[in-house]
Amino acid sequence: MELYVAAPDGVPEIRPGDDLADVLLTALGPDALTDGDVLVVTSKVVSKAEGRVVTGDREAWVEAETARLVARRGGTRIVRNRIGLTMAAAGVDASNVELGAVVLLPLDPDASARRLRAGVAESRGVNIGVIVTDTAGRAWREGQTDIAIGAAGIEVLESFAGRVDAHGNELAVTAPAVADELASAVELAQGKLGARPCAVVRGRADLVLPAGDDGPGARALIRAEGADLFGYGAREAVIQAVAARPEGRVPFGSPVGADDLVDALGRAGITARTAGAGAVHADASRRAAADIVAFAHGWAAEDDSDLGTDLRFRPVTP
Repeated sequence: MELYVAAPDGVPEIRPGDDLADVLLTALGPDALTDGDVLVVTSKVVSKAEGRVVTGDREAWVEAETARLVARRGGTRIVRNRIGLTMAAAGVDASNVELGAVVLLPLDPDASARRLRAGVAESRGVNIGVIVTDTAGRAWREGQTDIAIGAAGIEVLESFAGRVDAHGNELAVTAPAVADELASAVELAQGKLGARPCAVVRGRADLVLPAGDDGPGARALIRAEGADLFGYGAREAVIQAVAARPEGRVPFGSPVGADDLVDALGRAGITARTAGAGAVHADASRRAAADIVAFAHGWAAEDDSDLGTDLRFRPVTP
């Protein structure tokens, strides 16, 4: 297999209200796109065209774009932003923009990708996929890579579940995030300082969907709230577990099973056992610690004077 990536020079500064499809197609040239290609575009030029360049204090805009804090260390904040992405500073960027201004992410990157795809189809009559990218760090890894934050007309996940490898082993959960992989490949051609905000990828036409089918978009790559095993940093997880919380709120995902709660309490040094009807009984001598561990696992204690020295926990149902 061969993969071809071309990132052209000569894309002018994008201004609010520009027809982005027209600007990029002019820079790419008349014969740059064919059916099955993938057009990859940085979110920054999408944001500029959509008027997402704002002035004011950067930290104030980070706060405005933040849905919840995931982790903080020094001046660095990792947050889940209003479009569901978990990244540093909510994706608010002060580079490649006039002093005193910052660039916010597009309001709906998947919708932005759909508009670009439609514009290219109308102008050139070709069926392509579109990916909108941004730069993000990775848990457990140094450095950053580009990822897909918007997509249209392309499979973003390539499922291998049920396929068999050369040794006869069935692949159960393998699902490459191909949209992210293409975004990173393109960044190698664009360069961070190359002023090349778009690129064409050729060689993966198998991922491009038929005309009229925009697919699930890059939002399909975002794990649902509470489904991520690392939804909070270590310090923020402690705060979430001990802070005052609204009735019924479970910040760490769905309640675990009774056996899992017993195991967690045991690892915290609290004697516990399962009881009938989906309950767990635990030693009440360390009530505060038991409440914290149970809450972090989606359970809460019931008041019951008949239990003597035990606590009874049940799953919280939001």
